[in-house]
Amino acid sequence: MLAGLYKYPKFKHIWFSAVLSCLFLSASAQSFELDSGRKSVNIPFRLVRNMMVVKLSINNKGPFNFILDTGVGLMIVTEPKLIDSINVTHKRTIKLSGLGEGDAYEAYVTPPLDISIPGLKSNNVSAAILKTDVFNLSGYVGVPIHGLLGYEFFSSLAVKINFTDSVINVCYPKDLKPFKKSQKVPITIEDRKPYLVTNVSFPDGTKSQNKFIIDLGAGHPISLENMLQKHGLPKKSIQANLGVALNGPITGYLSRLKEIELGSYKIKNVITSFPDKDYVQRTFNVPRDGNIGIGILKRFNLIFDYTNNLLYLKSNEKFSLPFEHDMSGIEYFMAGDNLAHLIIGRVAPGSPADEIGLIKDDEITSINFKPVSKMSAEEIDSYFKTAERSLLLEIYHDKKYDRVIISLKRRI
Repeated sequence: MLAGLYKYPKFKHIWFSAVLSCLFLSASAQSFELDSGRKSVNIPFRLVRNMMVVKLSINNKGPFNFILDTGVGLMIVTEPKLIDSINVTHKRTIKLSGLGEGDAYEAYVTPPLDISIPGLKSNNVSAAILKTDVFNLSGYVGVPIHGLLGYEFFSSLAVKINFTDSVINVCYPKDLKPFKKSQKVPITIEDRKPYLVTNVSFPDGTKSQNKFIIDLGAGHPISLENMLQKHGLPKKSIQANLGVALNGPITGYLSRLKEIELGSYKIKNVITSFPDKDYVQRTFNVPRDGNIGIGILKRFNLIFDYTNNLLYLKSNEKFSLPFEHDMSGIEYFMAGDNLAHLIIGRVAPGSPADEIGLIKDDEITSINFKPVSKMSAEEIDSYFKTAERSLLLEIYHDKKYDRVIISLKRRI
């Protein structure tokens, strides 16, 4: 779901399995392979608001921006208009059962598509195309996003992710050369997603062993879905809107774990999402305790080797940075033809933004005199994640402009 917040991705599990159960999977594996004569391929990516964005073409159209996401079991097109661009003629409609009525809860299932990433080509990869863009990923990320690329990309290749250089290197597992001094962590591939089992330490000193999805598409550091039922809520926590599912927002809490182990690495004082019981009570195909997201994973250079059930880890320069959360209380999205307008989607009760009277649908047009239209979403986030500072915001509200000062403070 998104950046320091818990947004879209983590609630995709509610319905992606429903799509998979309806998607016709032929006997041929859905996968990618290297172009003839290649032993490896380098693919650049952009890390935007904790989303890994890669470019690809579909049926010789594009390029399109897709989020690389180990937490999805099939390729998802989230931008409905794409169906007119990629010339899909034979498709069928499926109902995402149990999630409501109308087009917002339906998707097209495509026949195999010709998906191309420079140096790679697809084999028998189909996709589900949402009829309605319920997640508004483009608005969240601040650049056009057309979909999610998941299991098919990882199924037969070794995928080496270097967050230091923003490069993905892919090869066949037999040709893999791991990072020097990297650690091998055993994983399982279940329901087309990677899982690991590891230890978590809570603020009160208790420990537990938990099973997590390793989820590149989750913007948060970690989610624990059984926390409230099994351990209660940590004393220092805040209520939060953790994300959006097809059938509405997901609420819960944000707090911190004392420690989580990954191999021999110990990651301390981690900001953690705790979904409320309405989400936890849902049934998942694979029993699990939560997911580890990119807020933790980007602190390592990684290799996913699904064929041999292995994850390789090597800490990078981000490993020791403190975990910080938004300090304004503003949840926002980008809007307009060029995604150049910053619109407030929610204000956290009792937060600095709430105290100065900002409300949903206000537009922030500048921060410290710099126009929002000239800023990236990452730059905006960096303003709102720095404690003990004040910002001058220009606000458009009720058809008039106003200037207000917001004093940021650490909330967890």
